[in-house]
Amino acid sequence: MILMRKLFFCFLYFIFFTSISYATHQRAAEITYKHLSGLTFEFTITMYTRTSSPADDTRTFMPISWGDGTGSDLERIVFEPIPNVYDITYNLYKGTHTFPAPGSYLISVEDPNRNNGVNNIPNSVNVPMYIETEIVINPFLGYNNSVQLLNPPIDQGCVGKPFIHNPGAYDPDGDSLSYRLVICKGAGGFDIPGYTYPLASDTFAINQISGDLFWQTPILQGEYNVAFVIDEWRYGYKVGSVRRDMQINIVACDHDPPEIYTIEDTCVVAGDFLQFDVMAIDPDGTNVTLTAFGGVFEQAENPAYIEPDPAGGNDTVTTTFNWPTTCKHVRIEPYSTVFKAIDDGLPVNLVNFKSVFIQVIAPAPENLEASALGIGINLEWEKSICENAVGYKIYRRSGESGWEPDFCETGVPAYTGFRLIQQIDNINTTTFRDDNNGAGLVHGINYCYRVTAIFYDEAESYASNEACAYLKRDVPIITHVSNDSLDLQTGHGIIAWSKPTELDTIQFPGPYKYNLYRNDGLVWNTPVLIASFNSLNDTMYYDDDIDMNTNDGPYSYRVELESVPVGYVGGSQKASSIFIQTSPTDQEVKLFWLPEVPWVNEEFIIYRKDPGETTYDSVGYARVPFYNDTGLINNESYCYYIKAIGHYSLPGLFDPLINFSQLTCATPVDNVPPCAPVLTGSTFCDDNINQLKMIIPIDTCAYYQSCFDCQACDCDAERYDIYYMQSLTDDFKLIGSVDYMYNDTVYFDHRNLESVVGCYAVTAVDSLGNVSDTSNIFCIDYEACPAYCLPNVFTPNTDGFNDLFVPMDCENEGPANPYANVERVDMTIFNRWGKIMYTTDDPMINWDGKNQENGQDCPAAPYFYICDAYIITFEGIKKQTLQGSITIVR
Repeated sequence: MILMRKLFFCFLYFIFFTSISYATHQRAAEITYKHLSGLTFEFTITMYTRTSSPADDTRTFMPISWGDGTGSDLERIVFEPIPNVYDITYNLYKGTHTFPAPGSYLISVEDPNRNNGVNNIPNSVNVPMYIETEIVINPFLGYNNSVQLLNPPIDQGCVGKPFIHNPGAYDPDGDSLSYRLVICKGAGGFDIPGYTYPLASDTFAINQISGDLFWQTPILQGEYNVAFVIDEWRYGYKVGSVRRDMQINIVACDHDPPEIYTIEDTCVVAGDFLQFDVMAIDPDGTNVTLTAFGGVFEQAENPAYIEPDPAGGNDTVTTTFNWPTTCKHVRIEPYSTVFKAIDDGLPVNLVNFKSVFIQVIAPAPENLEASALGIGINLEWEKSICENAVGYKIYRRSGESGWEPDFCETGVPAYTGFRLIQQIDNINTTTFRDDNNGAGLVHGINYCYRVTAIFYDEAESYASNEACAYLKRDVPIITHVSNDSLDLQTGHGIIAWSKPTELDTIQFPGPYKYNLYRNDGLVWNTPVLIASFNSLNDTMYYDDDIDMNTNDGPYSYRVELESVPVGYVGGSQKASSIFIQTSPTDQEVKLFWLPEVPWVNEEFIIYRKDPGETTYDSVGYARVPFYNDTGLINNESYCYYIKAIGHYSLPGLFDPLINFSQLTCATPVDNVPPCAPVLTGSTFCDDNINQLKMIIPIDTCAYYQSCFDCQACDCDAERYDIYYMQSLTDDFKLIGSVDYMYNDTVYFDHRNLESVVGCYAVTAVDSLGNVSDTSNIFCIDYEACPAYCLPNVFTPNTDGFNDLFVPMDCENEGPANPYANVERVDMTIFNRWGKIMYTTDDPMINWDGKNQENGQDCPAAPYFYICDAYIITFEGIKKQTLQGSITIVR
């Protein structure tokens, strides 16, 4: 018997440890893919396993889940121990899959188990390796190839020495990459219970942009597994991700990692040869080896290279980076180039990384020219030398910029004053006519242009040279539409213009005549001829037929030139007067104005006349047509006008152009409501009381007082009005009010309720009757109180304790108040033979253990009941049926 027992335990020991040895081998892994055609992709599973584990020999196929409800077994095509590295084997599995439709799919692999003894994974020997990769198939964004990781997921470091790892991520599609640390996953794809990031003396983090995993510094020796996700972004949308689960072996050593010296991030014009040196130095004097990897070395045409490759054989080595770039290398995202230095120290080789981002920029379109013709300007430039460009962007501004692009500055930034006016989606189209879509450009503006070449991924080239032109000055140019600055009180208009200086007198012989038109409002729909002038030098008109100060809108003017023998020559652009609109509010007047003029107004000076004063003083200025005049006294009248300062960009015209608005007055008034309260509450079921809590947070008021484009509110309130709605079929009704307290919670008890069920809302009201927006709606349903529950025993022996069968709070083992949410019941109690002992509709039941028919005590025994409880809910009455037994004990 003893022998049999020993054999049995030996058998268990053999089975247990054999299963562990066969299943404990996974060190690191990842899944990548590339697009083949349509919905078909090729997937690669890369795994690093424990060479000494017998499981390595048996894993010739690897199960994979495609995320669409199907799975496959991928065949292993590479199985190689890594040279000069102890107990690590490289495994590669490949296979293809066709997805059923566009969409997002999570491809995953789970393989038992990880190797034994991973420090930061409890009981790692029994934890599976789980990796996943997300693929987003969106034809509108283009098919995606996953990121390729060029640096293996196995690394080593030393206690007390900085550790750095870079995966060498390369995206074949040029997508933007971001990196984030995540928790290692185990069985079922769940985070591993008890997993911790490796202990560090200072920092353990990943750089979101470069992908450098930095550990400053390891504390304990041993093996560690960490995971991070690389997300791919295209046009701001996520198009895929790859999760890498890697292993780091930390040992004790006393040498330091090598150091790398080279240039910082740079850029290069496509077609130029980029060359720079990289130096690696080992501070401990051991030999160092310098290599490089990244997308620049993976290009199909003109890949980068280093010479020598690798560089080594000394404690100080230098290699030269070389890249003969072409236009095919142009893309919006920079290339990440990673240099890796590894020393020859013992017991482990320490490494260091240096990332250099290289932007390949397309050369600017050359020889941009601009020439005016009629009411437009014609542009012409040379075709981009980059045949893979897809078109051009055309930018325009008023006046010369004097801007030249900085090193690596692509496109035309907004700070230059240029704005995009046209995109041409054809590289062979190298001309453009700018005539404001047929409406004509403005005389008096010196229009300046830049052109860039664009590419499929929205990359832009350097900007072209600046080319400027202006329309021929063969028509009058309007310069002033102003309230009479000598006497603003009259409201009369001053209209002025510049005469044409480049008039074609052969095509349009004299004599000449100006015709001045006025329109009431900004929309040019009812112009009226108000004056004519028979001299080209007669360029000003005093319009005393109007009063800008009393009109309810702006006036617009246009002057036309006529050749008396020939007829109409041309006219100026329309220009309007400055019309101030006011919006008075609490201790504040908001001023708005929006003149439509062909020149550029750069600055507005605001003048104000205070109550009781006779003169105007400047109170502020603005560069946009909006001004908030604050700190005023409510119910006092304030008057305003605005002085606008502008100019044309063409020399030889009036400069600066000064125009004045009408006079207008406004009276600030407290019409700002309080900010919306925040409402919370609680329920006291035993007393049928709902207690409400309300407050206006002061940070809410501060936000609305400072925001520009939101409805203002403040913390000035007098009371809260409380509204109640008992069910969905009701309307909110006012049930009471409580005084407001500044920045403090106010309470309100809603008592004498038939049921605690209902919804509440609150508004805040100030002393002038301004009402806030309604608070959040706070609802209480029947679940707020204990469920209607019945006991299973009672003792009707008149001892004053447990004499009646009544409902109770079964959760807290005490009496309950059924009136909190029960309207009525239909209770029937009967004995074991089915004879009815007691009925009631009272939710309290209150059975005293007597036969209701004859008043006699019922014998001590079990009795049975059926009880329909009618629960009051926010959606109406709901029936709940309870069935059970109640035992009488005497």
